[in-house]
Amino acid sequence: MIIVAGTIRVPVDKIEVLKPTALATMASTRKEEGCLLYSYAFDVEDPGLLRIFEQWESRAHLEAHFKQPHMVPWRQKLAEIGASGRDIKAYEAGAGTQL
Repeated sequence: MIIVAGTIRVPVDKIEVLKPTALATMASTRKEEGCLLYSYAFDVEDPGLLRIFEQWESRAHLEAHFKQPHMVPWRQKLAEIGASGRDIKAYEAGAGTQL
C-alpha cells in the first residue's frame, strides 16, 4: 500500500473558492482503480493549511492518478488562488494494525 500525506497552503479568503473543485476532484479520484482513500481537510488550528491524505493499492495506481484528466482543473485552481507551500510525500506501508 502507498500512503500519501502532506499539506498545501491556501489563502484563507480563497477556501470557499477552492471547495467546489476540491469536492469534484475527491469524487472523481475515489472512483479510480486502486484508490482506497482520498481526502482533503482544513486544519482546525490553521484554517489556511489544507491537509491531504490518500491510500493507494500500489505505486502504479498512484502514478496513474497523476495522469487523470480530472487532476488538471485541480492543479489550475490551486495556481489560480495562489496556493503555496506544497509539501506532500508518498510512503510505502503495510496494512496497519488497529490502535
